[in-house]
Amino acid sequence: MHVMIFGCGYSGTAIAKAFAGNGVRISGTTRSADKMEALRQNGVDAFLFDGETVGDALPRALADVTHLVQSIAPGKGDPLLRLLGEGRASLPPKLEWIGYLSTVGVYGDHKGAWINEETPCVPVSGRSKERLEAEEGWLAMGRERGVPAAVLRLSGIYGPGRSAFCNLDKGTARRLIKKDQVFNRIRVEDIGAATRFLSDRGLGGIYNVTDDRPGPPQDVIVEAARLMGVEPPPEQAFETAELSPMARSFYGENKRVSNAKLKAAGFEFLFPTYPMSLAQLWRDERWRG
Repeated sequence: MHVMIFGCGYSGTAIAKAFAGNGVRISGTTRSADKMEALRQNGVDAFLFDGETVGDALPRALADVTHLVQSIAPGKGDPLLRLLGEGRASLPPKLEWIGYLSTVGVYGDHKGAWINEETPCVPVSGRSKERLEAEEGWLAMGRERGVPAAVLRLSGIYGPGRSAFCNLDKGTARRLIKKDQVFNRIRVEDIGAATRFLSDRGLGGIYNVTDDRPGPPQDVIVEAARLMGVEPPPEQAFETAELSPMARSFYGENKRVSNAKLKAAGFEFLFPTYPMSLAQLWRDERWRG
């Protein structure tokens, strides 16, 4: 097995760890030469890829890839699909499975209602519209090649080195209050495990990779502060808070995302709820990363 992860960042590294084992080669791309060494220390054969040029080394590495994971965010379209379409790259001849990391943002706003993979997508932001187009491109690519292509729609990603604990520690945590607002989350290790699960079973299609417990974002801050033994930041009304346009846009979407399809396939989440997940991060002193 040779797994190639395009965009081997926070989630990509967790996926690499989930696949690691005897007889498995793992390759990954990064835009930064500085990050190549960190990937190599995690057992990943690192390649530079800026989303525009392929170079010579990457096509050679692709020759025996069996599992391809695409984690690079679109920008004027999916960079890898664009290169494939222009003929400057080709899908590996031995390819057995494709995974595309997307976002629950493609669903848009559903006013707090429960939704699943059958719910119509009404993306609000431009970036979510591009994600939806990329999803359709990869599903079509899988059909053309007769290879299972799985779209993993991820909710808010957190884990070691990226959580409410880190924000409280840095003094950047905010307790924003917007009436009836909820978000889902997903622990980064569960992204890795779900990717491995779907690929091992050769499953394609769309799957929500998200926790069991959508909830108000301020509750996560309060729970992390309780575990740390510190005072949570004061409440701030969302309507009057100073926020970047991107941060404010997240609050424009309100939904409860179901993971029932992934569970029905047999997947078991390691961290199904944020209270038990935060407790584990704190207890094992892993929250710093």
